[in-house]
Amino acid sequence: MFLQLEDVSVRYRGGAASAPPAVDHLNLSLKAGDLGVLIGPSGCGKTSLLRAIAGLERPTSGRITIGGETLCDAAQGLHRPAEQRQIGMVFQDYALFPHLSIEANVGFGLSGLSRAERRERCAQVLELVGLSHASARLPHQLSGGQQQRVALARALAPKPRLLLLDEPFSSLDVDLRERLAHEVRAILKAAGSTALFVTHDQLEAFAVGDRIGVMHHGRLEQWDDAYALYHRPASRFVADFIGHGVFAPARIVGLCGAETGGDPCTARVETPLGDLMDVSECPLPDAYPGGECDVLLRADDIVHDDDSPVKARIERKSFRGSEFLYALRLANGLKVLAHVPSHHDHQVGEWIGIRPQVDHVVTFPREPVRAA
Repeated sequence: MFLQLEDVSVRYRGGAASAPPAVDHLNLSLKAGDLGVLIGPSGCGKTSLLRAIAGLERPTSGRITIGGETLCDAAQGLHRPAEQRQIGMVFQDYALFPHLSIEANVGFGLSGLSRAERRERCAQVLELVGLSHASARLPHQLSGGQQQRVALARALAPKPRLLLLDEPFSSLDVDLRERLAHEVRAILKAAGSTALFVTHDQLEAFAVGDRIGVMHHGRLEQWDDAYALYHRPASRFVADFIGHGVFAPARIVGLCGAETGGDPCTARVETPLGDLMDVSECPLPDAYPGGECDVLLRADDIVHDDDSPVKARIERKSFRGSEFLYALRLANGLKVLAHVPSHHDHQVGEWIGIRPQVDHVVTFPREPVRAA
């Protein structure tokens, strides 16, 4: 692996001794040329981890290596300064010099090159980000998305071993953020760069990342691709944080003999919406006391079906163009979410038929019912 973090913790000086660390014994690895993303709620340690990799914070434990070179080893007292790590950074506010041209901004960190070499390198990265035509302009003459690409070009110009990006699209409007995320991914892939992003936006994370890490209270809950995070969450927190869904009470029941038609023993998951039968990835009934558990039901696991005997009342709906996101409540009080094609325009208060269609059955230990 190109980037390797082993048992890394960060605790800020001056904090209470009993306060939890900002980063708590975290392990992470990233292959050369891959784009990693850290996502999680505010205060979960994403930016603290990025600063530790950059050399701006000193870990209290653990080791950080890039390309086989140890940059930090708390046990050995080793901490290579930020300016010696060959790491580029892109910040939220772009930090462009308003009085310098775009070319001069991009070339600002290339002091070790001759004038001709600096101009050639600036031309290369500006072409890479699609801004060759704007080299003589000033930052205020560019749009927010263009300024972000200038900041990216400046970070790429010194050919860093690793690029770190801290909430790079947070100041842009929602539509531009997702589009620019796809553009930045294409740029970094074309450059062959290895990069680690921090964001709070799931769509950005999915658009950019080869590997995505979900952080919570300083810990890395799961480090995986987007598909696995959504369909095979490793923890209840990841299941709840990624996408739209609810946890429904369920029971896993073993099936053997005549019930399986002679096939090997299997199981079904009984839920208030009906039984789930395709449970090949599901734990066996004895994984939970009495087989009782909670099953994750995502909005795309619930199908609108007028012929279904299971009915639910629409409590809220959100129009999303091609579909509605319905918030539904069954007669027994269970709340579920459903994506429904937008030509099924039912009104709040209506009862509609629904059924489960779950391709990936994900279960967790039963949690006590909380008082409303």
